[in-house]
Amino acid sequence: MSFGSQPLYVISVVAEMVGVEAHTLRYYEKTGLVHPQRSKGRVRLYSDDDVGRLRVIKTLINDMGVNLAGVEVALNLVQKMQEMQRQIEEREGQIEQLMSGLAEDVEWEEE
Repeated sequence: MSFGSQPLYVISVVAEMVGVEAHTLRYYEKTGLVHPQRSKGRVRLYSDDDVGRLRVIKTLINDMGVNLAGVEVALNLVQKMQEMQRQIEEREGQIEQLMSGLAEDVEWEEE
């Protein structure tokens, strides 16, 4: 678990941090836009990652006029793009290893 994904904040604190009402956060959870963790007492606990996601949601809705369905589509696209970027970086690392191995093979054959 990365530091940003550790649950730290209860719903009232997050509502104040993001600038929305607690019932709005519960609605976002109900619609699947955010997934806070739960304590043993079933208290919602939000991470820094959750707070960042909620700020993006608020910006999309309030500043850009995107509806909830559009927010879901936008967030899914961003997630897919991040996954694709991770895969590209992984492949680049594999290519670099192969190229390094080829260079060593060429040097060895030249000697």
